[in-house]
Amino acid sequence: MTEPRDTGRSDQPAGRDDTSKGALADLFAPIAGFGVTFRTMFKKPVTEEYPEDKHPTAPRYHGRHVLNRHPDGLEKCIGCELCAWACPADAIYVEGADNTDEERFSPGERYGRVYQINYLRCIFCGLCIEACPTRALTMTNEYELADDSREDLIFTKDQLLSPLLAGMEAPPHPMRLGDDEKAYYLGGGITPVPGDPGQEGRLNAGGEVDG
Repeated sequence: MTEPRDTGRSDQPAGRDDTSKGALADLFAPIAGFGVTFRTMFKKPVTEEYPEDKHPTAPRYHGRHVLNRHPDGLEKCIGCELCAWACPADAIYVEGADNTDEERFSPGERYGRVYQINYLRCIFCGLCIEACPTRALTMTNEYELADDSREDLIFTKDQLLSPLLAGMEAPPHPMRLGDDEKAYYLGGGITPVPGDPGQEGRLNAGGEVDG
């Protein structure tokens, strides 16, 4: 005959300890919640003096978009619509058109004839600028976009284009930096300037440097 082994089990009904612990937790739960309120009551309130006192944003902040230009003034946008395809919120609308010898807006064959960004939909994720093959679309540090009109929050190409800087010519005009588009994308005829905000797309809508 074998002797019974000690299995370590208690004769106390299972679940009694869990029930008592649950009751205590339910009892002190409101007190813990009000504890956060009491701690906050004795802290100095934080008052933001906006818009009189504006804090600078991070250098790579995702703000208002801008369509950049080449050094001669031609537009970098080639109307490929990759930004519109990459947008998860369907906030970008692009219509491409062909350049001609009489009217040239960008190097190469095509340009963005219609470009719109609906800031009622935009989530400022930055996927559009990652998809752009020519660095035509970048994001500035501008974040003051509130408006009381839905139509005014749909920005058109004229609103998104960067301003003309010194030495730039308003398109349409022929290519000034070379005989073909390779001069614009392979460096022929262009002398890169490290840190130049115009070439790096760090200019906001007012022509000021961001970051």
